[in-house]
Amino acid sequence: MTTSTSTDVLVIGAGPFGISLSAYLAHFGIDHCVVGEPMAFWKHHMPRGMLLRSGLDWHLDALGERTLAAFATERGLRPQQVDPLTLAFYLEYGRWFQDAYGVRPRAAAVKSLHRASGGGFIADCGDEAITARNVVVATGFRDFAHIPPELAARLPNAHYGHTCDVVDLEAFADKAVLIVGGRQSAFEWAALLADTGARRVDLTYRHDTPRFQPSDWSWVGDLMERTRVDPGWYRRLNEHDRSELGQRFWAEGRLKLEPWLAPRIDTPAVHLWPRTNIASSEALSDERVSVRLDSGTQLDCDFVVLATGYKVDITRVPFLADGDVLDEIARHDGAPALGEDLQSSLPGLYFTSMAATADFGPFFAFTVSVRCSTALIGDSLRSRVG
Repeated sequence: MTTSTSTDVLVIGAGPFGISLSAYLAHFGIDHCVVGEPMAFWKHHMPRGMLLRSGLDWHLDALGERTLAAFATERGLRPQQVDPLTLAFYLEYGRWFQDAYGVRPRAAAVKSLHRASGGGFIADCGDEAITARNVVVATGFRDFAHIPPELAARLPNAHYGHTCDVVDLEAFADKAVLIVGGRQSAFEWAALLADTGARRVDLTYRHDTPRFQPSDWSWVGDLMERTRVDPGWYRRLNEHDRSELGQRFWAEGRLKLEPWLAPRIDTPAVHLWPRTNIASSEALSDERVSVRLDSGTQLDCDFVVLATGYKVDITRVPFLADGDVLDEIARHDGAPALGEDLQSSLPGLYFTSMAATADFGPFFAFTVSVRCSTALIGDSLRSRVG
C-alpha cells in the first residue's frame, strides 16, 4: 500500500550538496525532507584508501560553524595531520556534520518525478509518494559516468568498467589491469591497485604525462564568494574570458598530478604509455582480454578500467527519464538551463552539483561549490516558501 506525505521542499540526493542544503533549510525553519543514502557515491563508488585533492577550506557548512577545520580540532588533529584528506576522514566528517544539524535523510529512492495536478511535484518512491512544492536535484555524478562510444566499440563486453564502478580494488590482487586515462583519477587508481597487490598496471592516455605538482585551488574560493554575491557573473563572461578561466581550471585539475602519487607509481608493477590510444582488442577468455595500442604494443590483461570522466546529460537521470518533467526543462547540450538561483525553467525545480556546471562554471563539479550552492538555493527557497 502506498503512503503519501507532503513537504515544502524535497531534496533528492544525500551527498555533500544535499546534506549541506538540509542543514541550511533546517536552520531557517523550512519544512523539507531529504531522500537517499547519506554520502552514497562516496561510500560505494570511490575506493578505500583514496586521498582527496581538496583541503580543509572545502567544508559543507554555509553557516560557517561545522567546518572541516572544526571537525579536525575536535578530534585533536592539526591541519598538517589531515593533509591530504582521506576518504575515511571525509566520510567521518559527513556523519559528524549530519549529527550536528540533525540531518536525517529518508532511506528511499525516487523512481520517477511527476508534475502534481494542483502545482508542485510528486515523487514516486515505490511504497511512498512524496508531494512537494519544490524539488532540488542533488544527485551528483553517478548518472553521468561517461564511456566514449568509440572506446566501448573497441572493447569486448564484460571486460571493462568505469572507475566509479571499479572500487573493490583488492579483487585485482595478482591480476593485470589496463587503465584508460591519464589524469588524477587514473593515476590514483593505478597507485591503489599497486598498493593492493596487482601484478601489473598499465596506463594508456593520449597526451603527455602530467606534471607531479601540487594543485593551487586558493583562487577558486574567491570565485565562489563572488558567485554567492553575483550569481550571474560566469554566464556573462565573453567567450575569450570564459575560455581563459576554463584553461586555468583545466591546468590545475587536469595538467597536474598530486606529488604524493609519484612514489606510489614508481614501482615495477606500473607501466605508462603516454600518447597512445586503444586500437583494437580481443577477448582471450571469459576473464582475459588482449588490447593492442596504436603504437603497436600488445597488452594482455584481466580487466580494463575506464578513467574517462563524467558528462552531464539529465536524460540519463532515471527518475527524470521515467517521469513527465523532462520536456518542460530547457536544456543545452544535455545540461539544464538554470537561473541565478539554480532554478530550472520549470518553476520550483532546482539542480546543483555537476548538473549546474554549464551555467555556473566547472567549479560546481567540485565540493568547493557546496556552500555557494546551498546559499543560493536555500535563500531562493526561503523566498518561495516564505
